[in-house]
Amino acid sequence: MTDAMGTWPATIPGAAKAAAERWPDVPGLIVGERAWTFAEVWADARAAASAMLASGIRNGDRIAIWAPNTREWILAALGAQAVGATIVPMNTRFKGAEAGDILRRARVKILFAPGDFLGTDYAALIAGEDLPDLQEVVRLDQAWDSFIARGKGTQDPAVDAELAKLTGEHICDIIFTSGTTGRPKGALTSHRQAVQIFGDWAVRVDLRAGDRYLIVNPFFHTFGYKAGWAVCFTRGATIVPMPVFEVAETVRQIEQNRISFLPGPPTIYQSLLQELDGGKPRDFSSLRVAVTGAAPVAPALVERMRSELGMSNIVNGYGMTECGAISMTCQGDDAETVANTCGKPLPGIEVRCVDDDGNDLSSGQPGELWIRGHAVMKGYLDDPLATREAIDADGWLHSGDIGTIDDRGYLKITDRKKDMFISGGFNVYPVEVENLLAAHPAINMAAVVGMPDERMGEVGRAFVVLRPGAAVTEDELLRWARANMANYKAPRSIRIMPDLPRNAAGKVLKTELRD
Repeated sequence: MTDAMGTWPATIPGAAKAAAERWPDVPGLIVGERAWTFAEVWADARAAASAMLASGIRNGDRIAIWAPNTREWILAALGAQAVGATIVPMNTRFKGAEAGDILRRARVKILFAPGDFLGTDYAALIAGEDLPDLQEVVRLDQAWDSFIARGKGTQDPAVDAELAKLTGEHICDIIFTSGTTGRPKGALTSHRQAVQIFGDWAVRVDLRAGDRYLIVNPFFHTFGYKAGWAVCFTRGATIVPMPVFEVAETVRQIEQNRISFLPGPPTIYQSLLQELDGGKPRDFSSLRVAVTGAAPVAPALVERMRSELGMSNIVNGYGMTECGAISMTCQGDDAETVANTCGKPLPGIEVRCVDDDGNDLSSGQPGELWIRGHAVMKGYLDDPLATREAIDADGWLHSGDIGTIDDRGYLKITDRKKDMFISGGFNVYPVEVENLLAAHPAINMAAVVGMPDERMGEVGRAFVVLRPGAAVTEDELLRWARANMANYKAPRSIRIMPDLPRNAAGKVLKTELRD
């Protein structure tokens, strides 16, 4: 393992083309019972690129993909990017008005969406929206073949002409922030930025040629797209997409396709451990690497993943839409380091921890994390003011995340700046309280939010999910919390929940908990 920046193709289609040349006969994609080699995936992507040209898509245009993790998602993205277009990935949980807002602001010309996903026709959701730039909706599950038939096929020379114009400085995507705090903003990222940071990410996490990568994280999210299918082309790993997370299907994929690489939130690994305890024989021996980062992970879970799931390499990390990947732990880091830090910065990335005046803080002191380097976005779509607020004149991205940097240079995220609350004059960082609660033997996961209080200003309320078979009352948990953490940190109320509300990327929706 090295901390030097690697040498990678300049563009995402360039990576797919290079994979086809380097590993032509290796399975590049598996869906159901069907497999496609890297050469076949690239040939299909070229056919999609030809169809894009036949549909009027040109260099600089935008197409949107509003769909679950499927083969057609990948091909639509590669086909558009190969002709110089920018993709706009869209959250499958959007309602019509949310989708319409993004399609309108990004001036999308073609939308690719399923005619039926979980009973929803996405085109019907936007039927009443004013979308002057949208020329058509291609239903991925019903009309993909007819869309491809518009073009001249995989050998179309016009595709080569467009590929020759494509550079690493072209914008590969516009990914809109989650919008949990106000109107979503579209982050602009270039091909070179995406391929470089996630190529280096792949080295850090040990994604290898020949790995089978089960992609549970949604393609509309950086984790499922750039740290998902796109990076498989740079490393020669087989893409195994999963449209909807289901425990039984995850088990089937692991056993049938010998999955070795499985990123995701801690709940995925907790589900697999429950499968091992379920009485049925399970073969998880192929699993090697787990990558988490969507939620806190307890040291005990890391140890169980190693000892019971047999995952020899478990890494935790930190990233954001505006910078892709930022830091990762390293192979061989102990369970405490994996659970309680986000690792050290990736090659070419600088991180500072500063106070409210922008002064650097000493080791272990919490402050806002600022990031600078080649992966920081180009800016927000049509929003120079928001861009200036996010990235200062010296190129530092102000993350809005509160964290610390220890003597080893490892980062720890204590909370979002906006999530910190003040109780009786003391700063309370919910993630710290959640980690303390996770030490209770009955608690499987916890989320803490600040609630208004007349005397204290705000007090903590915890929402917890118990481990299977655990029996404990809310009052007992409150007494334990008071005995095991500082008074100002201890929640004033605890609610036992069957599960926590999450977005499609696995992150807990604290806005819903507050409501």
